[in-house]
Amino acid sequence: MNQTQIGECGGVTKKTQMLYEAGERFPDAAYLAAIAKAGVDVRYIITGDREGPPPMTLTADERELLALFRAASLTGKAAAIGALQGAVGSSGRSQNFSAPVYGGVAGNNIINKGVKKK
Repeated sequence: MNQTQIGECGGVTKKTQMLYEAGERFPDAAYLAAIAKAGVDVRYIITGDREGPPPMTLTADERELLALFRAASLTGKAAAIGALQGAVGSSGRSQNFSAPVYGGVAGNNIINKGVKKK
């Protein structure tokens, strides 16, 4: 957008827009809100930092998992983390889970046949 267009978008004249850009005047919140609606990166205007990537959106499965994790006891959270670490296999250990599930939390029959880390 040119100065006239962005000024109109923010409800100010081209002259006022030029004063903003020169640092001789400062825009108010209504102006910033209006140009933000037009897609202008207001964070960059105020701080000089570009906006980061858009926030990640969670899938329905991820939202359910997060809700269950937040509601779980500390023991349940530990069991869930252990199960996920075993499923991913990033730890380099082999884990077998032979655990009945009661109320969404694994029981005491978790068997770790991996190598202990020092």
